[in-house]
This record gives sequence, C-alpha cells and structure tokens, in this order.
Amino acid sequence: MDQPAAGTRRAIREGGRWALAIALGVCAAAGAGAQAAEPAYPLRPVRLIVPQASGGGSDTIARYMSQRLADILGQQIVVDNRPGAAGMLGAEMVKQAAPDGYTLLLCAIDTITAPIVSRRKPFDGVRDFAPITQLTISPNIWLVNPSSPARTMKEFVELARAKPRQIDFASSGVGSMQHLGGELLNRMAGIQLGHIPYKGGPPGLVDVLGGRVPSILSGTQGALPYIKAGKLRALAVTTSRRFAAVPDLPTVAEAINVPGYEATNWQGLLAPVGTPRAAIERIAGEVAKVLSAADTRARLDVLGYEPSGIPPERFAKLMAAEQKRWSEIIRSAGISSD
Repeated sequence: MDQPAAGTRRAIREGGRWALAIALGVCAAAGAGAQAAEPAYPLRPVRLIVPQASGGGSDTIARYMSQRLADILGQQIVVDNRPGAAGMLGAEMVKQAAPDGYTLLLCAIDTITAPIVSRRKPFDGVRDFAPITQLTISPNIWLVNPSSPARTMKEFVELARAKPRQIDFASSGVGSMQHLGGELLNRMAGIQLGHIPYKGGPPGLVDVLGGRVPSILSGTQGALPYIKAGKLRALAVTTSRRFAAVPDLPTVAEAINVPGYEATNWQGLLAPVGTPRAAIERIAGEVAKVLSAADTRARLDVLGYEPSGIPPERFAKLMAAEQKRWSEIIRSAGISSD
C-alpha cells in the first residue's frame, strides 16, 4: 500500500495532537464542573454531643466553640448534653450515628479511660471514632484543707508515706483522670493514699473544704475559685510544666522529684468512623483558627485552659499513646466500675 505523502502525515500528526488536547480539555472541564457541583460542608446544622451535664468544664468549652464555629461555618452548632455512664452514654450515641459529618462528640480523656475501666466495655475510645482535633488542655491540681500540716507537695507525700492508707484523696469518680492521677502518684512516689470517689468534682471539693476529707485531686476549673479565695491550699499541678493560670504552683514532678509524672485533662472533637475526610479537615482547620485568636486565648486563660488545635493525625497518635499508658495503670491498680 502506498504511504501518505510527508505533508499528509504531518497534518495527521497535528490533527491528532489537537484532538488529544481537546479531549483533555473536555475531561478537565468535566472534572472541574463535578468538583464545583459538589456541595460545600456543612449544608445544615451540626449536632455536638457533650457527654456531661451542662455547666461543667466540657460544656463550657463546647458552648464557646460552637458559637464561634457557627459564625464561621454559617450553620448552627447545636449542643446536645447527654450525661451518663461516665460519659459513655453520649459517646455511644456518636459511635452509632451516621458518619456524615453532622454528629460530633466533645470528647475528653475520659472517653478513652472510661470504657477500659467499665466491665461492659461498650466501645474502644480510639478505634471506634475518627479524630478531628484536640481543643484544650489543663492540669489537675492537688489540694488540701488549709488546716492540713502539709504546706507543700513534698510534705504531703512525706505525710502519706508516714501514714500508709490513713490519708485519703477525693476524686470526681472511679476511673476519672483525677482518680488515675492519684493512683499514678501512689505508684511513682511509693505511697498508699486511700481513694474516695464522688459523683463529680464539686461534692468532693465541698467535703475537703469542710474537713471531712483531707485532700483532693481536682480539675482546674473547679479548683481555681477556692484557691483564689484562700479556702483550699494548692500544692502542685499534674501537667509536665507549670501552668499559666497558677504560675506559682510547681509541677508534681519537680516538687517531689518524680520525672514523668503527668495526669493532664483535655477536651477534643471526634466523629463517627467513616466521616468524610473533607468534613473532618474543614472542622479541624476552622477550630485551629478559632483557638489561635487572641480573644479565645484570653477567654480560655480565665477558665484555666490552654488552647491546642493539633491536626487529626497528631490527635490520633496522642489518643493511642494515652490509651496505652492509662490501660497499664488501670490494670495494675485493679480499677473497675459498673
């Protein structure tokens, strides 16, 4: 068969290139059109389940953040308080919710520890949720009644060492971070404090104030008013470094020379497993912006919190590390509930 002339072959090649360019342009336009047609998140109100009663620290954080996020996202963030079962009731609701980005959980460290302590084990605090971001961190604070002979954390530990099982501490409940922080102190300082659990921090603080219990490990928000009023004596914070809200208080680690002692409270946001990545990244990104704002930092400082805003990947690693660490403490101390 005769071959086409050189000019004809050149025309065919150029025509092919034009056809390919047109085809690629059509595909790109189609892709851009599909992307543009994809609805922006969120298109309707988002429900934020808070597994604690209204008025507490987690609820305060949830309501502040929901208002700020609603202004940015253009959709209402509805705070839904679902207390019960050490925070597990609300968490179970989120686990079972549709993974569409419209049901979120205001989580805390208890979301990880409570199911480990529970005999029922309704969920795994790491495996059964999609991490979005950590919101805030805050210490627990060791407190004693002003009549206590212990004026420092070192003197408190020495008193407990001299009187094994005779010095009690109150906490906000079995398996709470306050309870676990006390057990960690027992282990690392070689003492034997007795544990008296309460249904929440406020009643425990009242009994320490009244002299019925000698000490308590309390969350910052509950402790600050009593410290500022001089009604309870603060000994140390449980974070790895000193805390801005109480800068004169040493850490437990430095006060009694036990490197590695840390029992930090934190709040964060989780979603059901399978939630679209776009929704998770949108919330995480906007939360980081809110937390970096000067007015947010000022507000959190008054409440006794520090902002975090770490991205989903870092939050996932932190949660896994916390689960591993506290599981070992819970097992070794034989802590269980239900």
